[in-house]
Amino acid sequence: MTKPAVLHLPAAYLEQVCAILRQHLPDAEVWAYGSRVNGDHYAASDLDLVARLPATTVRKPFALADVREAFTASNLPIIVQIIDWDAIPQAFRDEILAGYAVVQTGSGTQAVDAADAGGAEG
Repeated sequence: MTKPAVLHLPAAYLEQVCAILRQHLPDAEVWAYGSRVNGDHYAASDLDLVARLPATTVRKPFALADVREAFTASNLPIIVQIIDWDAIPQAFRDEILAGYAVVQTGSGTQAVDAADAGGAEG
C-alpha cells in the first residue's frame, strides 16, 4: 500500500531539483524517499530520488548518468542521489512504497508545492 508523504526540503532546493528533472527526465515520475520524507533528516541530509520511467519510453542509456552529473554540477548544497525503479529489487521497492513524496509527475510537472516542502531545515 502506498503512503504519500511530505518532502522536507527548502523551496529553493526543490525548484532547482525540479528544473534539473524537467530538463533530463521530463517523462519520468520521480519520487523522494528516505530521511527527507520520513522526517529524520538534518540540514545536510541527502535527497534520495527514484525515477519511474514509463514503459513506452525509449530508455536512453545515459539518462540517469546525465541527471546525476547535472545534480553534481548544480549549486545545490546537498547531495542528490537518483536510482531507476526498474533496477532495484522488490524489497527495496516495498521500503520506498512505505513512505514517499511525488516530486515530479510523468509529464515533467512539479508535484510537490514549495509550501509543502518544509521551507525550514531541522
